[in-house]
Amino acid sequence: MNNRNGDYAAFLERKQQRGADLGFEPIWIPDFLYDFQQHLVEWALRKGRAAIFADCGLGKTPMQLVWAENVVRVTNKPVLIIAPLAVSQQTVREGEKFGVQVTRSKDGGHNGGIVITNYERLHHFNPDDFAGAVGEESSILKHWSGKRQKEVTRFLSKISYRLLCTATPAPNDVVELGTSSEALGGLTHSAMLEKFFRQISDDEKKRRATSSDIIHSKRLSWRVIQSMGQWAMKAHAYEPFWKWVSAWAKACRKPSDLGSYDDSRFVLPPLNRTDHIVTPRNAPPGYLFTIPAFGLNQERAERRRTISERAELVAELTDHNDSAVVWCQLNDEADAMTEAIDGAVQVKGTQSIDAKEELLTAFIEGEERVLVTKAKIAGLGLNMQHCNHVVTFVDHSYEKFYQSIRRCWRFGQKRPVRLDVIATEGEINVKRNMDRKQKLAEQMFESIVAFMNESQDVAEKVATKKAEVPKWL
Repeated sequence: MNNRNGDYAAFLERKQQRGADLGFEPIWIPDFLYDFQQHLVEWALRKGRAAIFADCGLGKTPMQLVWAENVVRVTNKPVLIIAPLAVSQQTVREGEKFGVQVTRSKDGGHNGGIVITNYERLHHFNPDDFAGAVGEESSILKHWSGKRQKEVTRFLSKISYRLLCTATPAPNDVVELGTSSEALGGLTHSAMLEKFFRQISDDEKKRRATSSDIIHSKRLSWRVIQSMGQWAMKAHAYEPFWKWVSAWAKACRKPSDLGSYDDSRFVLPPLNRTDHIVTPRNAPPGYLFTIPAFGLNQERAERRRTISERAELVAELTDHNDSAVVWCQLNDEADAMTEAIDGAVQVKGTQSIDAKEELLTAFIEGEERVLVTKAKIAGLGLNMQHCNHVVTFVDHSYEKFYQSIRRCWRFGQKRPVRLDVIATEGEINVKRNMDRKQKLAEQMFESIVAFMNESQDVAEKVATKKAEVPKWL
């Protein structure tokens, strides 16, 4: 019985968030930060737990370093930065550039100060060792039922000072913001849904559906249909919702979004986009001509049967002496691209973490001309602005599309960026969905910026009764 009581108490302790220790006044704001960056860092330190949703190239790394250094100096305890693959080496180099010491750890060992590791290695670390933690490219938390989200949120829940940074906080739906709030110790994802959203009934889904939606849904499984568009914001909740988000997050696509700051140092170069439609040599089996693909199975089949045609096109597009990055979706597709392109290297899932980081670093440092990989492997956090040619394929994930482009097209890029977007004749619905998500992402940033100065805190209801172990345990 005592063992069961102890197990249950440990379970409850793991589920609890550490008390909301508010922030403190900054004690070190260096001159290498721009004025708007200083504004964000000072705000985040005073909050103690905050999110910075700043666009690619606006300097999230130096802001993270200054935030972390302040926490280290005030608490005399280390801070852990959790980053995507290969970004840890990049952050160490940025620290050397700005005179901030950052130590990279692969196994959980450290000597204090600012420590950085990859999300894949987080399980080696003990949250009790750290006073603060930074989630770099925190959009990795967006899936509220995902294993990574649960692992990171559980780790952060035992840390006093927390900072989340990303350019795409909710790339698919605003309800994904709930996972960021939960990681910061605010409303949980479920509590956010209860307060600001309502569940859409099947009858309402049918009333809202267009003719193309109905045709599309006939090709999908019932499980997938049920998960589409489950939540709608309550009629009265629009303004309160965004004021609540603005209480723990600040967003900017340019410095002037935060106030009277100068944008002249942050002007993006031209992005020259060309859309390519690949015509398959043969129609799908059983058809006289290519028809739009519906559902993931048909879309994947469409991509697989056009691999050779698309590989030939990509080889032609990258037939130059400059750097290029090719973002693929399928393993066979990536293999074909690597074989067809002269001087290409591939970073793929079967490689070890060290091998992936070595190849990515070689490309970033100009030792390899063309990189072929997937956005889920290298699409977050890396600075590839030495490269100004991006080749990608249409995808349902707006985050993958946006982030992969912004590895090269970012503030600090000195040359116009060439973007080649490739689709097959059967992928017209994928392109439409991607365009829809792009509009939603733009609306989200506009809403956060609009209510940034009218924030309001929302507290979650907390039970006051002491939890008792059931007698049957």
